[in-house]
Amino acid sequence: MTIDNNNIQLQAKDFKSDQYVRWCPGCGDHALLSCLHKAMAQLGIAPYQTAVISGIGCSSRLPYYMNTYGFHTIHGRGAAVATGVKVAKPELSVWLATGDGDCLAIGGNHFIHAVRRNIDLNILLLNNKIYGLTKGQYSPTSDRGSKTKSSPFGTIEDPFRPIELCLGARGTFFARCIDVDLTNATEILVAAAKHKGTSVVEVLQNCVIFNDKIHKNVTDKEIKQENSILLKHGEKMLFGKDNQKGLVLDGWNLKAVVIGEEGYTIDDVLVHDIHTQDNTLHLKLGLMSPSDNGLPLALGVIRDVEALTYDSEVEKQIEVIQAENPIRKLTDYLMTKDIWEVK
Repeated sequence: MTIDNNNIQLQAKDFKSDQYVRWCPGCGDHALLSCLHKAMAQLGIAPYQTAVISGIGCSSRLPYYMNTYGFHTIHGRGAAVATGVKVAKPELSVWLATGDGDCLAIGGNHFIHAVRRNIDLNILLLNNKIYGLTKGQYSPTSDRGSKTKSSPFGTIEDPFRPIELCLGARGTFFARCIDVDLTNATEILVAAAKHKGTSVVEVLQNCVIFNDKIHKNVTDKEIKQENSILLKHGEKMLFGKDNQKGLVLDGWNLKAVVIGEEGYTIDDVLVHDIHTQDNTLHLKLGLMSPSDNGLPLALGVIRDVEALTYDSEVEKQIEVIQAENPIRKLTDYLMTKDIWEVK
């Protein structure tokens, strides 16, 4: 959305509600909530100008812990309600808190159409690859072979990858962060809010009870630098303990190389461009995995491009129609038809 700070000085505590936070100790939702409070304070948009919407699931309890307008809706329908809020009250900063089950299973249709319409709202997709609230069934993002309460012998399905859905619906903003990386997560949330249009932030989040350490390949201190890359606009795509590795193009594909080996130099390493309209490279970056030929998992803002937004176009359309039509009230409309007087 368009940010106007109006010289408001806010702190993270201004966005905290007085409710006891009812998440399991160690749940990644705690970290994300803290980051969201800090991000909103940095944005300087007052709590009364902010609305947080959610569906059903562990993450969907988030509106209770925000000192803002909030709406805990029904399963999978958060995106639809958030759309209505933004269209009815375009001056509000609207956030949607949702999980991989709530968003991508029963809510999948609403999600892709919110992205397609490019409504100016911020979608926080907390992905722990499990149904936590209903006690550990596999979700649309669970990896093939995952053993859960509803797949005791391992899932036989391939998972959704959120960036594919987002960019397939012509998404204009996609980012990814880790729940425990508070500094970068906060920066990414701020960038998402400043984007004009639908922003999707995939938060890799831990469920300590039913799917503990599901993201350990990018959270464990010993290996995270080798297995992940923090992308930043205008900077070389470097990663590794000493940034000794980089991403290059190998034909149509991405390849991870060691600088100085196989003839590769720093000049061969790609520079990240979040603003390019063609999403081909953005998708390739978003689909990278440590299990894929040594490629790192991409974190940070992957895509951020400009496009018309649904809510602003609705506003313009209403203004045009109203200017052309003298009828302003229901009684005015009724009086334009045949009328008679009853005596």
